[in-house]
Amino acid sequence: MTRTPSDEQQFDAYETGHIVYLLMENNASNPLHLAPIGEDPKHILDVGTGKGSWAIDAADMYPNTVVRGVDLFPPPINWLPPNCQLEVDDLVQEWTWSMPFDFIFLRHMLGSFDKEGWATLYQRCYENLEYGGWIEQFEFDIRVHSDDKSLPENSVLGKWGENFIGCSDRAGRSLKVQETMRDSLSKAGFIDIHEKVYKVPIGPWPRDRVLKEIGRLNHEHWSSGMEGYAMWLLTKFGAPEPWTPEEVHVYLAHARVELKNPKIHGWEYARRVWARKPRKDEIDRQGSPIKSEP
Repeated sequence: MTRTPSDEQQFDAYETGHIVYLLMENNASNPLHLAPIGEDPKHILDVGTGKGSWAIDAADMYPNTVVRGVDLFPPPINWLPPNCQLEVDDLVQEWTWSMPFDFIFLRHMLGSFDKEGWATLYQRCYENLEYGGWIEQFEFDIRVHSDDKSLPENSVLGKWGENFIGCSDRAGRSLKVQETMRDSLSKAGFIDIHEKVYKVPIGPWPRDRVLKEIGRLNHEHWSSGMEGYAMWLLTKFGAPEPWTPEEVHVYLAHARVELKNPKIHGWEYARRVWARKPRKDEIDRQGSPIKSEP
């Protein structure tokens, strides 16, 4: 499992990203997830927990549930709800928990694994879910778009996605997992798969009040979070050869100038997929989901 280094600035970016995530479903009765897991799940796992914000909120929402948040780096948390545990672990390795989970949640995991690692992770999730349990994954797309041509194609942000997708491909850690996670869940054996796509503004340019606040916070999320993964990817896998830290700092300075430009109406896609492990009665003797008749 590979994650960008986590320092105080990166953890702050995780927290801001969590607020953006919640606002994107501000009209939902439960903005934490869309998977219909019921009112009283016993065990929930948060994969790639970061600062632990989602796990803590889930523990508050489900006080009778044991919620575990797992990542490679220990978060700077001084207090947790009594039913929440944050752990450091590598989930591509063999899982050691003795209980199956009712719900497994994944978020902001782009670049964490190679193709084989992702297949292993989804299989681990399938094996460690209760029959009928749910999995949900949410990911942003780092490519920046504009509907009104306010983002010049030759700008830093205009080529941002292309640049970092190239770096991640050379690193063997795809930044396009959001495009394949639906098929990957199906291959792992999950059924009842649902998908929702979002357009998320970057900057407070929208007229809609909620979208304006999402854009304002997402601008902050970008500004505070970009240096962690940009420095790591560009100094190791930049083209035509690895960049120097000084070159990265100059590049990021240009990006931040563009982010502050009110004339640029940028946005990015985000994608959410949720799916269910078949119940026992839906699985045949070979362990494959029973196909319903057309």
